[in-house]
Amino acid sequence: MVAPLSAWPWEHLGIFKYILYGPLAAKAWYSWMYEDNILKDLWCIHILLICTLRGFIHQLWSSYNNMFFLTRNRWIKQQGVDFKQIDDEWDWDNFIILQAMLASMACLIFPSLNTLPLWNLKGFIASLLLHVTISEPLYYWAHRFFHKPYLFNHYHSLHHSSPVPHPFTAGHATPLEHLVLCAVIGIPITGSILMGYGSTAMIYGHVLVFDFFRCLGHSNAEVVPHEVFNKLPLLRYFIYTPTYHSLHHTEMETNFCLFMPLFDALGNTLNTKSLELHKKITSDSGKNGRVPDFVFLAHVVDIMSAMHAPFALRSFASTPFCMRMFLLPFWPLTFIIMLVMWGWSKTFLFSFYNLRGRLHQTWVVPRFGFQYFLPFATKGINKHIEEAILRADRLGVKVISLAALN
Repeated sequence: MVAPLSAWPWEHLGIFKYILYGPLAAKAWYSWMYEDNILKDLWCIHILLICTLRGFIHQLWSSYNNMFFLTRNRWIKQQGVDFKQIDDEWDWDNFIILQAMLASMACLIFPSLNTLPLWNLKGFIASLLLHVTISEPLYYWAHRFFHKPYLFNHYHSLHHSSPVPHPFTAGHATPLEHLVLCAVIGIPITGSILMGYGSTAMIYGHVLVFDFFRCLGHSNAEVVPHEVFNKLPLLRYFIYTPTYHSLHHTEMETNFCLFMPLFDALGNTLNTKSLELHKKITSDSGKNGRVPDFVFLAHVVDIMSAMHAPFALRSFASTPFCMRMFLLPFWPLTFIIMLVMWGWSKTFLFSFYNLRGRLHQTWVVPRFGFQYFLPFATKGINKHIEEAILRADRLGVKVISLAALN
């Protein structure tokens, strides 16, 4: 028997789950077109905008994690995200739909939420204090509770099934867990409003900063330099790092905190390896990692296929390439990026995989297919290819293979 609230009610809808945003969009459109008081249903637009920004934050973190040419020397776990994990985390954004529904209910029940001022500094201070004093300890103890055998087996094990932390892993959990997270994120907002300090900016700020730090903790690339903690030792108790949270996924009886390791220290669950591992990863970031056994020197085919890169849209990139209409609005931006790559980019690491204990990497010459047929571009392309081959030779790469046009 399936445990209650362990599966999403719209999990079989696929991409059609986004129709659930339809009533909000329709109400906002109707109010704008046919009603005199446009501001009456402004909350619909705010909810849709916040949902969009939340998805954008997760996407930016995902893109950064998949830019191996930037992050390869700061990986926490050396293995890559495999296709199974991508499939399992496909619907990572279900929680955004859930919280949009709850926010809509709150706005309908309490119409006064639509009259909040744009800005109130006291609201930011109040929400921060409520987060530290209520949300952080609440999450800590709820998280520990979810590691009890029944709750872990029926709920929290889904989140821990992802072998490599990724920003999308932050959303990969059951409805019950995200309902608890709704309380964690909602208490500071609700408390600030009840105190009379609520504002639109406070709601936006609290939700988006919350998501930002959730993504940071689930990043597989360390972004916080250890020198920060050397200069400000107490700071290590007030902000976690990707390394800190990754240890929770390998040693699950430690590092339960939301964002503040202080509560792990108070609860005697702080992993003693956290600081040393963090220092090692950040100290080694300037060194070359493992030398690949095989390098395939590729090039970009065309502008449309460039959008199939894993650091663009991870889910789309995990499927065989085909032309999709939703890519067309991104064509001008990709064209500009192509021009920037033409002028300034160098050959970079695009992807990697391990096969029978050997590391295979794909390096990309920053040129598109049509550029190979431009006579004035030949010299620059040859220079990139030569430099890549010489670099591979210096590193000790055993085999290098060239794509057709290279």
